[in-house]
Amino acid sequence: MIVKEEFLNRLRKIFDLNLYEVRVWTALLSRGVSTAGELSNISDVPRSRTYDILETLEKKGFIVMKLGKPIKFVALKPEEVIERVKKNMIVSAQEKSKRLEKLKGEEILTELNSLFTQGVKFVEPSDLSGSVKGRQNVYNHLDMMIRDAEKTITIVTTAQGLNRKLEALEPSLEKAKKRGVKIRIAAEINDSNKHIAKELSKYAEIRNMPKIRARLAIVDGEQVLFMVLDDDKVHPNYDVAIWLSTDFFASAMEQLFDAAWKGFKAI
Repeated sequence: MIVKEEFLNRLRKIFDLNLYEVRVWTALLSRGVSTAGELSNISDVPRSRTYDILETLEKKGFIVMKLGKPIKFVALKPEEVIERVKKNMIVSAQEKSKRLEKLKGEEILTELNSLFTQGVKFVEPSDLSGSVKGRQNVYNHLDMMIRDAEKTITIVTTAQGLNRKLEALEPSLEKAKKRGVKIRIAAEINDSNKHIAKELSKYAEIRNMPKIRARLAIVDGEQVLFMVLDDDKVHPNYDVAIWLSTDFFASAMEQLFDAAWKGFKAI
């Protein structure tokens, strides 16, 4: 079976499969019905691993085992696979979410917090820094910063970044406003995001920043998260942000922003 590695890698990412799984699955798709031995030969997957892989693919909803002997496996239409996998992912995510939510009221969370608190005592504030990779992880980290904010939240973003902020951060921004946190957002405002800016203005003071392209956030004058790549030119999976927890640098950044803020036009 000749299938381009690039195609297999795309399938692996989309369907969350390992290399052997995607090879066996595509081999079965090319045959329709086949035995484990035949699939091992076609896919170049060791025979000792093929049965386990087929069992896993069956559980995940990719294939069906045919009744009778010798045991054979039947490929499902890709459209059906997509529907099955999507449903299974939703169910799995809901179950994991319930388990994690349940942890909030259990002793294990208290123990985890105790470990963290004890560990932080030995850490210099300047050591609380790092890189965050992938746009979803960046937004998760920014959301955490906003949820912990007590006084101020300052966000500088691009026109398209403003659109993303509403979807990713609206609940946390709303709660921050109710806590009395002062929120300011500067971005280029144009026809593509006017409605988003209006929606966000419920929680934050929004100003138009047409001539500056930057992506950063400052919280309480203590933490800074700045994105180092142009969101016009980078794939979301390869986006990168640097997080720094240092009041000296964060306060300096906020003072610079305060000076620039006066020149931005309110919407």
